[in-house]
Amino acid sequence: MFRKKSNTLVVWLLPLVVLLSFAVGLGQKRRIPPGGHLAVVADERLAALRAAPEPSSRLLRRLNRGRLVSIRGASRSHEGLLFYHVVINRHTSGWLQSEAIISSARPSDDQRLAHLISGADEFDRVAHARMFLDVFPRSPLGPQVLLMLGEAAEDGATKLSREVERRFERRDLPTDAAPEFSYFLNYSGLDRYNRQRVTFTFDRATKQFHYDGAAWRELVQRYPNSSEAGEARKHLEMLATVGVR
Repeated sequence: MFRKKSNTLVVWLLPLVVLLSFAVGLGQKRRIPPGGHLAVVADERLAALRAAPEPSSRLLRRLNRGRLVSIRGASRSHEGLLFYHVVINRHTSGWLQSEAIISSARPSDDQRLAHLISGADEFDRVAHARMFLDVFPRSPLGPQVLLMLGEAAEDGATKLSREVERRFERRDLPTDAAPEFSYFLNYSGLDRYNRQRVTFTFDRATKQFHYDGAAWRELVQRYPNSSEAGEARKHLEMLATVGVR
């Protein structure tokens, strides 16, 4: 009897532990919302906290991606949309459309979040992929997401390289101050990627950023026999030909 209760407790606590680990991984300074079942905002486009479970109800605030909420109840709107009554902190609560959040306790949320990674913006793809790996560490979609994370990061490196080329033209950099390459390595556009634990190498000769390949190496190590691992090896072989000078 004790063993059965103990196992049930472990199953109930696992989603909580995963989401708490996610918050720590983000370096989140906000307090964990009290009570209920924890979830995290994944789709900012739908993350309007409202006074009632209706899409036309008064807007209380917009929630950012990665924000933890505590689910207290549920209700459907007149149009059939499912809303959750969520708590943000001890002073703020409201109604949030169910598709705005994901939780490791809800079936198929890993598939829904994986779908968000296919967006056009490089950084959004990186952020959603990192969220996926933190919240769903045991999902069978892990190899696919690791591959997409690496590809999104490399696309981000290409975009950053174009940005710094326009930002740091040679005539704009002092010749008697810090080394030229250090201006590139301190470019503010790198900051948000760094907060997602994505880092880049820098080729001083071509003044190009490149993704360091961490997700691809993790993919090959954890899922060596997957089809995605074969693609990751190709990316790593190409990365090895890039000079970092």
